[in-house]
Amino acid sequence: MSEHNHHREEVFSKSVRAGKRTYFFDVKSTRSNEYYITITESKKRIGDDGNPFFEKHKIFLYREDFDKFMDGMREAMNHVVTVQPEPPVHHHNQSGNSSYSDVDFDDLGK
Repeated sequence: MSEHNHHREEVFSKSVRAGKRTYFFDVKSTRSNEYYITITESKKRIGDDGNPFFEKHKIFLYREDFDKFMDGMREAMNHVVTVQPEPPVHHHNQSGNSSYSDVDFDDLGK
């Protein structure tokens, strides 16, 4: 391992399983020893060939943005709780799978 790669190693890692998704919160270090966080969403998918793969989406969060990020996150979460105080009930079909559909992240910006 080169000296440059050594300085980019993970300092802390926390994974959170949430239904069909897993979220990874990783603290990493830059070459100049400044910390930042990566947040990764990972979901197991089945490819066209029938083989499983993991679809991942990643956000890089830098220290100077922590407060603004958390303010935005709190505001969005408070909006959801205010508009929809109780989580929706998911009905299960005969196979035991929920009847709701997955969110397509490409559709969120439309």
